[in-house]
Amino acid sequence: MRTITTTEELKSFCEAAARAPYVTVDTEFLRERTYYPLLCLVQLAYPGDGETDAVLVDPIEGSEMDLAPLYDLFRDHGVVKVFHAARQDLEIFCIEGDVIPEPLFDTQVAAMVCGFGEQVGYETLVRKIAKQSLDKSSRFTDWSRRPLSDAQQRYALADVTHLRVIYEELKAQLDKSGRTKWLAEEMAVLKDPGTYRVDPDNAWQRVRTRTNSAKFLGMVRELAKFREAYAQRKNVPRNRVFKDDALVELASTKPATVQDLGRSRLLLREARKGEIAEGILAAVAAGKEADTADLPQPDRSREKMTVNPALADLLRVLLKAKAEGEGVAQKLIATASELDEIAAGHRDLPALKGWRKEVFGADALKLVNGEIALAAKGSDVILIEL
Repeated sequence: MRTITTTEELKSFCEAAARAPYVTVDTEFLRERTYYPLLCLVQLAYPGDGETDAVLVDPIEGSEMDLAPLYDLFRDHGVVKVFHAARQDLEIFCIEGDVIPEPLFDTQVAAMVCGFGEQVGYETLVRKIAKQSLDKSSRFTDWSRRPLSDAQQRYALADVTHLRVIYEELKAQLDKSGRTKWLAEEMAVLKDPGTYRVDPDNAWQRVRTRTNSAKFLGMVRELAKFREAYAQRKNVPRNRVFKDDALVELASTKPATVQDLGRSRLLLREARKGEIAEGILAAVAAGKEADTADLPQPDRSREKMTVNPALADLLRVLLKAKAEGEGVAQKLIATASELDEIAAGHRDLPALKGWRKEVFGADALKLVNGEIALAAKGSDVILIEL
């Protein structure tokens, strides 16, 4: 097992990897005590079976190492960057290096397209495609501690060595079925930098509330904005500032003084004084003073939906039949809420666009418009033109 700790070593490996058609990538990180993930290890491999084509890049042991050669490789459009369940890995590289690898191939999404089920795990693909088993004993270890054990290093390296076999098999299946463009559509969200950056002004949209009045949401907005900005600035988890239930309580009680904060049932003790307390009181004051025209408006579209339950159930039957017939995970095609929205007359939905329209959306619209019917033929569900 080879571990890279210097810029020169990393540059040499990345130059070799740049001559390969693809490179597999994984990371180990921690974020329990921070807002931004702490990168602890990067695993890399390219096609081959020697000792030089798979490495561990250790930014902790190599604290002086510059990751620029890796980011240059990520920008090289001649080399496909292969991940499994890439979102959290990509967040790290987007924040740390202001780069998103491209071209990008996510084997979890590819496996869903190829019929392996919903959000299939890496271990399952290793077992089914690579015909190997994984030692899971190191999965939840502290990756920031050094030295790494042999078991940790083997576990980490397996995340990219088996991934080569998985990628080649899934790519072959996609090429054979003509579904490569389906995967490309799915990668668009992962390649968008906005996916990984949280704007404090929009943080309120992540908070679940039972009250949808504009004034109440305005208070939630200001409190969530302060919490997010503070968490980002101090690099602490937002829940360490105060949790969602405390935020909703504060939006309801509208404390005006430090003494008022002391009467909160849910606010952490550390948040009742100092900079956090000052921020809370300022946020509440801003919420009270907000212009009525500037208050956030709740999304009431689902409240106004008139859903025919029977029609929604027919769409579910159609989805299940289409997914089974195409060998694609149902949730990748359409969510349960999208089916309700289609039944209620909504049309600007992902399920009715792109490859999903070809597989399901076009027939879904025919079904709700009364142009086709569903019937049973043996154990199959078939479509009948009306």
